[in-house]
Amino acid sequence: MGIGAAQPTRVKRAYEQFLSGILPPDGSVRSMVRESWERSRDRGVDPETATPDGDSVSDADFRAYRDSHRLAAVRPLIRSLLVDDLADVDAVVATTDAAGRLLWVDGCRTARDAASHINFVEGSVWSETAVGTNAPGLALAVDRGVQVVGPEHFVGMVQKWSCSAAPIHDPLTGGLLGVLDITGGDVAATPFALAAVRSVAAAVELELRAPAVDLTPGAACSPRLTTLDSAPLWRDADGTTRPLSPRHAEIILLLQAYPEGLTTEQLAMMLADDELGAVTVRVEISRLRRTLGDVVASRPYRLTVDVSSDVDEVRRRIEKGEIIAAIRELGRGGLLAESGAPGVVELFDELLVDLRSRLVASGDAAALDAWVSSPLGRDDLTAWAHLAAVLPPGHASRARAMGRARLLDRRLSR
Repeated sequence: MGIGAAQPTRVKRAYEQFLSGILPPDGSVRSMVRESWERSRDRGVDPETATPDGDSVSDADFRAYRDSHRLAAVRPLIRSLLVDDLADVDAVVATTDAAGRLLWVDGCRTARDAASHINFVEGSVWSETAVGTNAPGLALAVDRGVQVVGPEHFVGMVQKWSCSAAPIHDPLTGGLLGVLDITGGDVAATPFALAAVRSVAAAVELELRAPAVDLTPGAACSPRLTTLDSAPLWRDADGTTRPLSPRHAEIILLLQAYPEGLTTEQLAMMLADDELGAVTVRVEISRLRRTLGDVVASRPYRLTVDVSSDVDEVRRRIEKGEIIAAIRELGRGGLLAESGAPGVVELFDELLVDLRSRLVASGDAAALDAWVSSPLGRDDLTAWAHLAAVLPPGHASRARAMGRARLLDRRLSR
């Protein structure tokens, strides 16, 4: 999110207060940014002199490492979906590894030359630990798409810049591979920039998954729907990726959840509280068929092809007990979390209940910590209390868990 015309001054004042040891007033800076400032300070990042590390790797070693990285295979996709569209603007597109090292920095020569003045160059490390609050480092730290605008940066030399970044995950393990970032002037502070990196990161994950799904020579992949941490995306059986409207994605999610099919009236009730009219539902189905082909049969409405989705993957991870990976994926948000369609809201609530039940029953400290550290479980009193109970006395996080449980208990008792 951008910070608006009047806000930079307020954020700058909050930043100066923070550096002087004064707690900035509520509302002066986003909580996510303030928490990143606190981590940066606690890790000893110098807001005046910190510079990205990049000298510890030789050019030859760096090139060999970069060429063998999994993201090297999807660089042409990133260029075609994002870099080419930003060729004439005051911004660069960067791809990092999981440590925040810039693997590639693309853009026009003018933009790359300008970025080099802050050492935003290939091989440099832009983790939060190295240079404090910045979008690539923050996206790695919180594992979701973020935007850092101007004075929200922790290091002074970067505060004339803005950046938007989104994480890229290994589609098989759920682990972080790196982030995709737009860094530059005003364009990097727009909602478009954040939406673009999220959408392209999701397309990259789809592309990375495709070879693993294609198990036999010449076999086609099944169509796939992506709804988490991005605008909805559809991948055809031939691997072609295209954006999908939220309404069409909702329809596919619901038909996937009800393979026996839904009547016009049932689908209307699941799509809107005020019950869409039958004509409206038929029009949407007709548009969906024009977009994707004959993927929906009628009477009742049902899918004619096997469709995979990231929602299915979260469900399978929960069933297999892969709790941390499920938390990471479900916490990425996107259409599943943001939809107001009653049927999709129910799907999201069911996943949350299944995940939380499995989590609490496991008693696994790492999974509990991942849950309460995510937007999904931040205010979960029971989970904080369980975490405090399973951590051994003297553990660094135990006092924090106990304190957060007491705080939530007081809030809920009011």
